[in-house]
Amino acid sequence: MDSDAFVYTSYIRTTPDELWQALTEPELTRRYWGVAFETTWVPGASMVWDEGGRRTVDPEQVVLEARPGRLLSYTWHTFTPEWAEAVRLDGDAYEHLARQRRSRVTFVIEPSGDMVKLTVTHGALGSDGIIRELIGEGWPALISSLKSLLETGEELPEPAR
Repeated sequence: MDSDAFVYTSYIRTTPDELWQALTEPELTRRYWGVAFETTWVPGASMVWDEGGRRTVDPEQVVLEARPGRLLSYTWHTFTPEWAEAVRLDGDAYEHLARQRRSRVTFVIEPSGDMVKLTVTHGALGSDGIIRELIGEGWPALISSLKSLLETGEELPEPAR
């Protein structure tokens, strides 16, 4: 694991297949994340991020690995001015963020009794802290909402910004 990685682990009362579906099926990802992915989930396939009608397309936005029920990895999204405006990121922060190297996220899915251990590793992060700060707040909230959706059928409400 690279030293610039952010790692977050959660235990979810679900099955590996149900967790895989929640990570890949647009009708589910929209519920807890607000994002739908358009892709075939085949390594090398492009990924279009659809977030509230904002479509982000970039040739470097691709699936890296996909083993249903076990592992999913892809490059992180392309930062656009529209995205920065939607998340209320100021212009200077956006300009700095847009110059950073592309990071990647990996989800490792492991059975653990009647639960599943989900480990999210967001790697290849720059050492300057902007991306790390954003994902350090974002991943725990997102995975908590995913866990709630799978365990109760209801995602968490979006936190106030």
